[in-house]
Amino acid sequence: MSDTQDSKHTQADKTAQGTQGHDQPVPEAYAAFMRTGWGDRELDLPQHPVAAWASKRRARLAEAFPGERLVVPAGSFKERSNDTDYRFRPATAHTYLTGNQTSDAVLVVEGDHAVLYARPRSPRDTDEFFRDRQYGELWAGRRPSLHELTGSLGLTVRHLDELPEHLAQAGKTRVLRGVDAAVDSTVDGDEGRDLELARVLSELRLLKDEWEIGELTEACDITALGFSDSVREWDNVLTYGERWIEGTFFRRARAMGNDIGYDSIVGGGAHATTLHWIDNTGPITPGELVLLDMGVEGRNLYTADVTRTLPVDGTFTPLQRDVYTLVYDAQSAGIDATQPGSSFMAPHHAAMEVLANGLADLGLLPVPVEEALRPDSQVFKRWTLHSVSHMLGMDVHDCARSSREAYHDGTLEPGMVLTVEPGLYFQEDDLLVPEELRGIGIRIEDDILVTPEGNTNLSASLPREASAIEEWMGSLRA
Repeated sequence: MSDTQDSKHTQADKTAQGTQGHDQPVPEAYAAFMRTGWGDRELDLPQHPVAAWASKRRARLAEAFPGERLVVPAGSFKERSNDTDYRFRPATAHTYLTGNQTSDAVLVVEGDHAVLYARPRSPRDTDEFFRDRQYGELWAGRRPSLHELTGSLGLTVRHLDELPEHLAQAGKTRVLRGVDAAVDSTVDGDEGRDLELARVLSELRLLKDEWEIGELTEACDITALGFSDSVREWDNVLTYGERWIEGTFFRRARAMGNDIGYDSIVGGGAHATTLHWIDNTGPITPGELVLLDMGVEGRNLYTADVTRTLPVDGTFTPLQRDVYTLVYDAQSAGIDATQPGSSFMAPHHAAMEVLANGLADLGLLPVPVEEALRPDSQVFKRWTLHSVSHMLGMDVHDCARSSREAYHDGTLEPGMVLTVEPGLYFQEDDLLVPEELRGIGIRIEDDILVTPEGNTNLSASLPREASAIEEWMGSLRA
C-alpha cells in the first residue's frame, strides 16, 4: 500500500486520533456525511453468568481494605509493530472482579459501592467511529454501550471521561500498578499500599468458586480435543514438523475458546529438553519423542495447562518406556499427595523422591539418594530442573503475587487448582549420562482440583500411562 500523500493533508491526518500518516485525507463534506443517517442499535443484554460471583469477589476485596478506594484497571492495547497491536487481553484481576473484557476500563471499589468506568461504543457525532483504527466501530468492531455493560455485568457503569475527576477526590487510594499508564500517572503512588493490593488480589484467587471450576474444566476438555486433533493429523505433523502441531492446537483453541493460555511448547527430540521451547520450528522425527505442553484459554479467560510426551512412531522403545514410566510414577505420587490439609509443596516432594530414586537406579547420582534429596544438596535436579506445581486459573501461573506464606509455604484447601508436572531432561551434551539417554526430555502434566475428599484430575480425559498413550494414538491415526 502506498504512503504517498498530498503534503498539505498529511500533518492534519497524523494528528487525528487513531489515524496514521498513510491514511487518506478526509474532506469535511465526507466527514459531515458520515455523521448522519445511522440507526440506534442499543441492546438489552442478558446478565453474564459471572456477575453474581464477581459481586461477591468485590465484597471480599472491599472487606480487606475498609474505607479505602481501590482502583483496578483493565489495561489498554500493546503495540506489536508500528501501528499494529496485539489482540487485547484484559488484566486478570480486573476481569476476575467484573467479567469485563473491554479495553481501557477501570474498576473503582469503595466499600459496598463499585463503579466501572468504561470506554463505550464510538459516538456518531465525532469521526472516531469511521477513522480511529483502535476504537472506531468501522475499523475494530462494535464496543458495548454503557447501558449494555450495565445490563451484562450487573454493575454501575460510567463513561471513562469521568474517572479523572473522581480519582482527584480526597481519600486513601490503592492502585493495581503497571496495568494502565494513564491511571498510574493520575494517582500518586504508595508502593507499600499498592503492593498489598496486588497481593490480596492474587490471594483472593487461590480458592476457586464453583463457576471457576466449571470454566477450568471446560478449558481442560477443549485442550484434550486439541491434543487429539494434533494426533489425527500426524501425517502432516511428520511432513511439516512442530509448527503443524502448534497451528492445529491453536485452531481448536480459537474455535472453541478465546485463545491459548500461553505459547504452546512443541518440543520434538532434543528440543524437549528446553523447558520453554516455543520456537516450534523443528522437525518431528520417527524414533524420537515429542513433548507437547499446551493449554486452551476459554472464553472467560480461564486456562488449562497440560503436557503429554508422545512417541513419534506411536510406540515407545524399551528405553523410552522405562524413562517415561519413571516420570509417570513420579507424577502419580505427586497427584496422590495433592490432598486437603497437605502443604503446597507435598506433591513436589513426593514426585522428587520418586525421580531421585529412579536416577539412582540409573547410576547417575554422584552421591547416595538420601544425600541427594537433602536441602543442602539437591544434585539430582540437574536432570529435573523445575518445581512440580503452580496454581492455575485465569493466569497459567495464577496467584503469582501472593505472599510466600499463603502460596509456597501454604496449605492445600478444597477449591485450589494446581498443576502436577514432573519431568526428566537429559541434555544432548550431558557427558554424565549414557549416550542413549542424551536428548530425551519427558514431562507429564495434569490440572488437579483439591476436593474435600482428596482431588480430581480435571484433565484426566487424556491418557497418561504408556500403554494407554500408545492405544490412544493408534485409535486416532487409524
